[in-house]
Amino acid sequence: MSERIQNILAQIEHLESELKEEISKKEGEIAYKIQNGKIRFDKNRLATQKAVMTTLLQYFKEMPFLHLISSPVIYFMVIPAIFMDITLFFYQQIIFRIYKIPFVKRSDYIVFDRHYLAYLNPIEKFNCLYCSYFNGLMQYAAEIAGKTELYFCPIKHAKKVAQTHHYYQQFLNFGDEKDFQQKWQERREAVQKR
Repeated sequence: MSERIQNILAQIEHLESELKEEISKKEGEIAYKIQNGKIRFDKNRLATQKAVMTTLLQYFKEMPFLHLISSPVIYFMVIPAIFMDITLFFYQQIIFRIYKIPFVKRSDYIVFDRHYLAYLNPIEKFNCLYCSYFNGLMQYAAEIAGKTELYFCPIKHAKKVAQTHHYYQQFLNFGDEKDFQQKWQERREAVQKR
């Protein structure tokens, strides 16, 4: 990888860090604390949230009929998601142990905290649980797949892909055979140290 590309990647990493800081500051303006893994709002904020919650009667009254009848299709996806979750667990237990790749921590990706929001009614909270699980699972799977790809096949594609995981920039350039085996071994060793 050229020095110019490394500099640009470093700038991107720095900007991502700055962005996280700014988002954190903005989030800090909302009065809540995390105590023993639970989110606590101050009484005023909690009262304000409860005041704007849509009641279940309102919620179902305003829901388009097609949304209601399509919801079983959406929720059916939890079945293959659970199967995938179990499969990822066994995959890491077997493959990552054999190749000495550090495990991906599931709880870093699948986070359930939106149910603490008092402005959500029970159906909205349930929907948020579903989305938190499903989207977190996809990110967890992408992280596992990214580490696997970095270990077994760290070669960029010739064609551009829509989105890549954060390991992709460490991949070797397509068609660059110079010192390929040595560079590949370096990538493997780097994965094992993470």
